Amino acid sequence: MSEYEESIAGAMKCLTDFMAAFNAGDVEAWEATLNYPSVRIASGKLVIIDKPGWHPRDMFEKGLGVDWARSGWERREVIHAGHDKVHFDTRFVRYRADGSVIGHYDSIYVVTLQDGHWGVKARSSFAP
Repeated sequence: MSEYEESIAGAMKCLTDFMAAFNAGDVEAWEATLNYPSVRIASGKLVIIDKPGWHPRDMFEKGLGVDWARSGWERREVIHAGHDKVHFDTRFVRYRADGSVIGHYDSIYVVTLQDGHWGVKARSSFAP
């Protein structure tokens, strides 16, 4: 996949920024890591996020449970790569403030280059 090193680096940076904004609770910065429309499949639901501003501003306070303090990537392995799209096999971990683990969640992320911007186009996880 050396032919696609630049694509992989751009997509990997997108995932790094995605998690950093998520952990900072910065909805606007987090939404900036998506390419629209963006799709999420989790908890038996397919959600299509049409545009920035779709998420409630208090989503981090309400949506992850009272014990959640942060999340982190445990695995981000490239499955396929091309000039404008990279597929990742990932696992992320949710942590409590004391560092104990809430859970590990396997997922697939599709990161695309759209109008010069690397962003998460689709994700499917086993997270609640």
